[in-house]
This record gives sequence, structure tokens and C-alpha cells, in this order.
Amino acid sequence: MYDTKSDQMYRFMENEESEGQPRSNQAPRTLISMENIWKTYQMGVEQLHALRDVSFQVEKGEYLAIIGPSGSGKSTLMNLIGCLDSPSKGNYWINGNLVSDMTDDELARIRNKEIGFVFQTFNLLARATALHNVELPLIYAGMRAAERHEKAMQALESVELGDRVGHKPNELSGGQRQRVAIARALVNHPSILLADEPTGALDTKTSYEIMELFEKLHQEGNTIILVTHEHDIAERAHRIITIRDGKIEKDEKTK
Repeated sequence: MYDTKSDQMYRFMENEESEGQPRSNQAPRTLISMENIWKTYQMGVEQLHALRDVSFQVEKGEYLAIIGPSGSGKSTLMNLIGCLDSPSKGNYWINGNLVSDMTDDELARIRNKEIGFVFQTFNLLARATALHNVELPLIYAGMRAAERHEKAMQALESVELGDRVGHKPNELSGGQRQRVAIARALVNHPSILLADEPTGALDTKTSYEIMELFEKLHQEGNTIILVTHEHDIAERAHRIITIRDGKIEKDEKTK
């Protein structure tokens, strides 16, 4: 999804220093490491800094919530974590690999294998069953039909939807649709489960049920990064990073 111009930008940035700090010579050992990340958009003659010198690390097995008001930069940060966009300055390492050094094919593999995405609007295929929706990442990975069927079944059972595998999205409740989306995110056993406002389209009772599921998944060893603007949802995580005006305002362990 990156063009030649973006690749040229990467090469240029490899020789840049982030706000006076030299680039790391050694890959961090953490699952995620963001070092002096900036994201700047050119708006005519003006520059809009969506992220300003953001640095943090995430260890394997953490349960992190990123919270902030509208326009704070949290969605921009989520896109960078998910390798859906690239920083203007700074270094992003995932599993010891520098993202800016990756080819398009390597980035696609990261998005399919290393990161499981959960979206507010579910993003399910309307005419496909729950089972087929969960199988999609495995189809893209080239897995044989019998094996992907078994893995998709296991993923649906892990989110307590083993009895709904043949149902289409319009035959499921909002909470069940989100469970299908979570199963799809988990089916490749990704390093990171990245959830963008996963309860935003759900009522309060269903939201809490989904958050209980995230807690269960975390206890099973999954690394979860949750992006939200809701404080009661963020408080379910074990660590909260608060973003405001493109900067980290607070980074605290809560459990």
C-alpha cells in the first residue's frame, strides 16, 4: 500500500535524527518499540502535527489501552502500530524488525500474521457465514481448506460462538458480530490484538461482555492494544496511555 515516494521518504528518514536523538543501533527486545515518533500532515502552507515525539514500548503479554479525546492523535497512533501508515520521523520496531526497512510484501505479512485487527464497525462480509469470515485471513495466507476450517472453528469456539458458525452477520446480534470479528483477528495467532473502539457500536451490557472476553483473551497470554475514548472501557486494561494534542500526557500501570 506504500508507493515509491513513500519508500524514498523511508530511505531519507534513515539518515535523519529524531529531535536530536540518534537512531538506535540495536533492535529493542520488546514486542513494540516506538522511538521519537512524529506524524505530520501538510495542509496547504501549514503543517499539522498529529503526533509529536511519541516514545513508548509494549512487552509481550501486556494489556494496554490508548485513550484520548477526538483529535488527540490516538487513531493516527493506532494506524502506525497497525502498519497502516508510516511515521514522518522516528523509528517503529515490531518484534525486533524496523518497520521502515520492510518491503511492501513484508508489511502485508505483518498485517496478516502479526497483527489481528478488531474494528468498531466489525467489517464482516455480509453474504458470508461467520465461519467463512473468520477463514478470510487464512485464505489470504494460502492455507489448505481443511486446515483453515479447523482453525476457524477453534477461533469461533474460543469466543463462545461455536453454535453460530453457519450464521451470516444479519442473523447475529451486534455483540455476536464483534465476537466473529475478534475470532477473525485471533485465527492467525497474531503477536498483537489491535482493537479500535471495539465497543463503540454496542450497548452498555454488550460492551461489558466484550470487555470480559478481552480480559479472558489477555489471561490466555494474548497481547492486547485497545484504542478508545471511553474511560470506563480503558480502565479494564492493565496499562493506560493518555494522548492529548499528539503527545503522551500520561502512561500508567493500573493493575
